[in-house]
Amino acid sequence: MALKLKQRRRRKLSMTSLIDVIFLLLLFFMLSSTFSKFGEVELSAANSGGGDTNATRLFLKVSADTLNLNGAPVAMAALRDQVSGGTAGATVVLVSLAQTANSQRLVDVLAALRGLKDVDVLVMG
Repeated sequence: MALKLKQRRRRKLSMTSLIDVIFLLLLFFMLSSTFSKFGEVELSAANSGGGDTNATRLFLKVSADTLNLNGAPVAMAALRDQVSGGTAGATVVLVSLAQTANSQRLVDVLAALRGLKDVDVLVMG
């Protein structure tokens, strides 16, 4: 006596469940990650014009490895003191970026100069 069993047809593989799993994993990792630092960097671009003629102007050249303030090398740790020291009035720091400078280096410089009294930082394009 022979038994005839029905052959089950295989269903096509659905991509919906795979996408749902990837989405849930993405959501889990986004929610479980912690962001230890959150900050804003305020940028103001230098433009042509008169500006404040009584302000002391400093030129800061930023590259990947070095910082030059008015042509003299300066360390990142001493930058804040160099910019604020010796000037009684308003100071304008013109920041120029070398080809080798990256965005993180610019953010580090702007963070170092943030909060100095009577100091305006302008980024040259």
